[in-house]
Order: sequence, then structure tokens, then C-alpha cells
Amino acid sequence: MAVTPIHVTEAESEILAALWRRGPLTPTGLIEEVRLAQPWGDATIKTLLGRLMRKKAVRPDRDDGRLTYRALIDRETYLDAEVQALADRLFEGRLERLVAHVGRSRERPD
Repeated sequence: MAVTPIHVTEAESEILAALWRRGPLTPTGLIEEVRLAQPWGDATIKTLLGRLMRKKAVRPDRDDGRLTYRALIDRETYLDAEVQALADRLFEGRLERLVAHVGRSRERPD
């Protein structure tokens, strides 16, 4: 799995999420899994998949002669990068300030 952060858009993250949930998937299996979360057409899913392959976040494999796609970035690496990006954008890169803010917001009554 990749250890360096790769910029992944929100839409691309839906493709990765399907692969994290189900592991390597055939093209048909991937489309079906993504459609459980998003009403996208085949072309949209294939475009996002192509972007992820160019970013080296997903790769095609041959599994017993069948084409499958596999995530090359693990979920934890992705989450770490997303949390750090949020901290960078809103809290001058300080994770402790982000965590403190989340803690305070959970203490407030709705």
C-alpha cells in the first residue's frame, strides 16, 4: 500500500471506498458497488477509476484471468492525509487544535 499522501477528490474517494469495503473487484463488481452509494453512470465511474490509476492509487490486476481493480492506498493512509489537510486548512496544521475543537463541539448541547 502507498505510504505517501495522494490527493484524492471526494468523488474519487467513492471508488476507493468500494475497493476498501469489498477488496479487489471486477469492472462490473466495482460499478455495482459504487452504485450502492452513488447514482453515477458507467462513464463517470470509469473516468474516476482512470484518474485513480494515473495517480497510482488503484491498479488493474489479473486474478485467475479476470480483470480486477485493487486499491494501492490504504484507508488509514487516506484518512491520515485528509485529517492533516483539514488541520492545515483550518488550524494552521496543528492536529491538537483540531482534536480540541472536535471535543468542545461534542460537549455542546444540540
